[in-house]
Amino acid sequence: MNRNSEHLMLSSRRAWWLLLLGWSGLFLAGCSAWNRTAPFIPPVTSTPFYPLPPTSIQWPTATPSPSPTPLLPTYWTPPGLSWALEGWRRVQDPSQARVRLVVNASQPQGYRVFVLAVPVFQWAPEVRGRAVHQHWQGAPSPLGDGPLLMTPETRAWLEAAWGPPAEGRVETVPPEELLEQALTRYPGWVVLPWEDLTPSWRVAQPLETSPLMRGYDPTQDPLALPLAWTGSEADLALWQRAFPLANRDPSRLTVVALTGVTALVRATAYTMEIKGLTYPAEEVGPLLARADITHINNEVPFDPNCPPPNPMQQGLKFCSDPRYIVLLETVGTDVVEVAGDHFNDRGPEAMRFTLEMYRERGWAYYGGGENLEDARRPARIEHNGNRIAFVGCNAKGGGYATAAPDYPGAWACDWDVMERQVRSLRAEGYLPIVTFQHQEIYLFDPPEDFKADFRRMAEAGAVVVSGSQAHHPHGMEIYQGAFITYGLGNLFFDQRGVVRNGDKAFIVLHVFYENRHLGTRWVPLQFVDFAKPRILRWEEARPWMEQVLNVSRWNNP
Repeated sequence: MNRNSEHLMLSSRRAWWLLLLGWSGLFLAGCSAWNRTAPFIPPVTSTPFYPLPPTSIQWPTATPSPSPTPLLPTYWTPPGLSWALEGWRRVQDPSQARVRLVVNASQPQGYRVFVLAVPVFQWAPEVRGRAVHQHWQGAPSPLGDGPLLMTPETRAWLEAAWGPPAEGRVETVPPEELLEQALTRYPGWVVLPWEDLTPSWRVAQPLETSPLMRGYDPTQDPLALPLAWTGSEADLALWQRAFPLANRDPSRLTVVALTGVTALVRATAYTMEIKGLTYPAEEVGPLLARADITHINNEVPFDPNCPPPNPMQQGLKFCSDPRYIVLLETVGTDVVEVAGDHFNDRGPEAMRFTLEMYRERGWAYYGGGENLEDARRPARIEHNGNRIAFVGCNAKGGGYATAAPDYPGAWACDWDVMERQVRSLRAEGYLPIVTFQHQEIYLFDPPEDFKADFRRMAEAGAVVVSGSQAHHPHGMEIYQGAFITYGLGNLFFDQRGVVRNGDKAFIVLHVFYENRHLGTRWVPLQFVDFAKPRILRWEEARPWMEQVLNVSRWNNP
């Protein structure tokens, strides 16, 4: 074998071994792929590769254990009371309560005021709260032998204060049936919580003890239950913020006094000159001054050139000496109706002079003015959160109502305009009181065509509609939620003995609370001479008061 053959043989062997080793590497590489994953090598691109941040990894979380339900603070009230507050738990055992209600508390933190009432057009005597307590105990009382009507909750309150009632002295009625049941009795005596009053009820307590009036003292009224809470200082602070005890807050109360005709002329003015300029207000002045808003319908202008009064004056052109305004100041006048028939009796200068006198004293006026625009303007008054608006006009028109774009006087009634005014005022949150200088009728029950104008204002949304023109008192009506008095009679005017029942009249007190009409109380008057009315007890006024009530209507109790 030569050297070349030997070299060729060695080369062939080397090639064969190299091939064998290559196949072995591939076989081993393939076997290792079954046991592990080859490392990932990202492709080479123009965008750099960034791994996901660790926060994107969603790690499993453990389910939290439920928290124990917290124990609610506890309170106790006497059985039958429906007080329930979110965040508090009521208990039956007072020893288990953190806060407890005490009725008849010796150191009261508030009063829960109840009232004795009857349906508004029923005659009933005035009865003090202590008579209700006597009746409850079974003793003789002005309430007779029949039962007092009340809801189950009112009974629970009174039982907590007074103990169980005597047999037959109390009858419980569901709230929705209380008025219906009371109307079947005469009188239908009921006991109501203060806040449940509506114009459908009349509070039958005397004025000096009535919670309708400013100056009411709950410490002198058995129907005002003294209450207190007991408990820790921290618990009481938390509880009282959530539930104040008092249900009557004088800071939310407004009393409006509406009156009839004032005309300081003729025999009335003559009597004032003799007996004193404030003589006519000796009886009614304190009552009117106690009202928050006192309305006066002064039909006559003041005139510095007014001649001395003549009680035998023949003509019907009137004026008043400017000194007489002290009478209106004495009764606490706040708003003056100037829609009267005689406002233009002394011409434009006297009317302007009169309006300026009112403005100087800060009194609002309506129903007439410096011109037509001023005369149409409602008198808006806000007091203790109650928004009252007075709207008025003269329904006789003609020469009685002379307000024009450039002339002062009373506004002749434009019913469409007044309707829009009343609806707009209600939309603004005001409670409209509409008064008229209407036709003079000498009957307790005026005719239906007369009543139509009053009812139209009630349909528009007035809460009170009143006739200011009457020299003879008229009946009343609740119509579509409004309280209508068709005529009040005179306040200061010489009609005693001149016209039938011209010596009889009303002052009507309308009570507003939390911007709603809560109720109405009318005060009967009797003139003692040509100038001064006196306030009658209800028993004194019964003969003619029953005539008024018998023609008063209840169109939507």
